[in-house]
Amino acid sequence: MTPGDILGSFLIISYLDRMSFLRTQLQIFPLVAILGFFLLCPILIIFIVSFWDYTEFSLVPDFVFTNYIELFESSVTYSIYLNTLKFAAWTWLLTLVIGFGVAHFLAFHVRSLSWQVILFLICTIPFWTSNIIRMIAWIPVLGRHGLVNKALINLGLVDQPLEWLLFSDFAVILAFVHLYTLFMVVPIFNSMMRIDTSILEAARDAGASSLQILVHIIIPLCRPGIAIGTIFVISLVMGDFITVQAMSGGQSASVGVAMNTKRALLQYPAAAADAIILLIVVLVMVAVLMRTVNIRKEL
Repeated sequence: MTPGDILGSFLIISYLDRMSFLRTQLQIFPLVAILGFFLLCPILIIFIVSFWDYTEFSLVPDFVFTNYIELFESSVTYSIYLNTLKFAAWTWLLTLVIGFGVAHFLAFHVRSLSWQVILFLICTIPFWTSNIIRMIAWIPVLGRHGLVNKALINLGLVDQPLEWLLFSDFAVILAFVHLYTLFMVVPIFNSMMRIDTSILEAARDAGASSLQILVHIIIPLCRPGIAIGTIFVISLVMGDFITVQAMSGGQSASVGVAMNTKRALLQYPAAAADAIILLIVVLVMVAVLMRTVNIRKEL
């Protein structure tokens, strides 16, 4: 083989590699373009607006740190974030317990695929309506003259209606759990279905109890699914404002409610600064989760 043939083969291989790389780039370009236009561009605009100034009647394009300074100097900011984190923590804990139980039942106790599909469809029934309708549906159930209070009074368990059932933190957390439990069920169920049943059978043959199998095998193998569900639930709760406003009757606040209030008062730069800080907080939480759990195996 002559040096010219070797050089020609090298050039052909190099050309084919470049064409393959170019083809790959062209394939991912639509996804990158869509994400850039619908995700990165709005975030960039919000980031720019967060440095603007404003008056009672207009926005003033500028580059000032007033919005961030006022945000960090206000004690209300920290109380609102603590309240939001409280909602997120309780919602995460309850959705994890309920979601894990439902996923475990579907994965290991329902053997028929058709029944698994039917039960999953039943779980999705609340999503056939909007969030607002699902929240309003709790009012006749939890209200002062609602079904729960009437049942408790008729059973003689209480003498007076329980006021804290509705328009309270309890109502907010209950609504969050109702809205977002399915976001925890699906990824955990997906993780459980990936578990090799021969591992569970080997553990039973070795004399392991059901609790030991759950703690030492199922839960560790479900960590990626739990992490994905956690990201969904935490992200949705941290940015929510409709649920908090409706179910608390305006008596509780969250970061989302604060942003919506500033938006209603035409304080767009201040609301944009709130949004950027909230985005950073959520991204840090997601980054910590991704550092501790290998989520890629579920994707």
